[in-house]
Amino acid sequence: MGKYLAAALMLLAAASPTAPPTAREQLATLRQQAKSANQSGDRQAYLQTVLRIQALLHDSPAAVEATARAYAAIGDSANALHALNTFADQGQTDDRLLNPSESTFAALHNLPEYKSILDHLARNNTPVSRATEAFLLPDPNLVAEDITYDPQSKSFLITSILQKKIIRVTLDGRATNFAQSPDHWPMLAIKADPARNLLWATEVALDGFTAAPRPDWGRSAILSFNLKTGELLNRIEGPARSALGDLAITREGTPIVSDNLNGSIYKLVAKHLDPINTTDFISPQTPAMLPDGEHAFVPDYLRGIGILNLKDGKVIWLNQNGKTALSGIDGLYLAKGSILITQNGTTPERVIRLQLDSTLTQVVSEDVIERATATLGDPTHGVIVGGYFYYIANSGWSELDAHGDVNPGSKLTPAHIMRFAL
Repeated sequence: MGKYLAAALMLLAAASPTAPPTAREQLATLRQQAKSANQSGDRQAYLQTVLRIQALLHDSPAAVEATARAYAAIGDSANALHALNTFADQGQTDDRLLNPSESTFAALHNLPEYKSILDHLARNNTPVSRATEAFLLPDPNLVAEDITYDPQSKSFLITSILQKKIIRVTLDGRATNFAQSPDHWPMLAIKADPARNLLWATEVALDGFTAAPRPDWGRSAILSFNLKTGELLNRIEGPARSALGDLAITREGTPIVSDNLNGSIYKLVAKHLDPINTTDFISPQTPAMLPDGEHAFVPDYLRGIGILNLKDGKVIWLNQNGKTALSGIDGLYLAKGSILITQNGTTPERVIRLQLDSTLTQVVSEDVIERATATLGDPTHGVIVGGYFYYIANSGWSELDAHGDVNPGSKLTPAHIMRFAL
């Protein structure tokens, strides 16, 4: 759901005049400054602002490419090439750059370095497929969002955006209904807690979505169900104008919930959502608990991967040395000393594994599991079961418009659940 929320969050209110600006507010201000500088023709001011955006977004590919274009606009070929090399090293591509009529970098077209970059960009878009199909979801109209696993019943539980329910799916792909959204809203996050016989999930009345009742737009809630029977046990309403889109469970059974729209992280205490961090994230996605039980990886759709201290709310950011694209992440999962991530906000979309150093604070290497294949279509979430990583490869989000309706001429297809041996 990252693409929808990354666009929607920019429509929220501007900064408070008294509180220090949040990351969301900083980005909104910088984007407005960049727009004004560009419109006035002040290329140096535009460049400096774009560089500040790149720093705020921790060298996200989109920010790096924007910087390359800003350097080219002032005739700084050396720095433009350096930024484009970084963009290519991050595994990205852009059809505009591969178009022979591309004009922004016209002064570079005959340089060997530029031609080498174009070759690199083209290679980045070649298909990679190292996973195998585990099963197909039988109903193409689900738009599957999140997936978890129940070891007791040896089955998966999967949320549906359009049909607003949870289904249970056996290892051979047989699906049955598990529970319906109590408010008839799209269902998003899901995590099983088999030790406590609980299933946690979220329902979100996505703003502007046809699938949600109009009077409820902007509301969301976290739910708990009996893992065996599907009985609804608790419903906790989220903050006003929120999108509780992702969650994790601590070893004590406490849900940690991301508000993708307002940039906040909460923990559930009794029947209240207490904020852990409301300032550092722009659009936080799926948290993943670290082995110490006191920290969590939190991927931000625009800023990269934060390492959040659950006690004091402080954040440090995973170091990727400018070589790995860490934006556009929807799902993130820890597997010993590596993390598995699904990226539907990169070009091309990808599923990758990142090896980390012993401190779990720096990326050491990158391993592509799947990219640029016919299987992928906005990959969303996954789950580790035994020695395998299962993930939703084609959720169906790519076929929907901003209102959650199927685009004219598009057709929903059954979702592929892929499996990769770790």
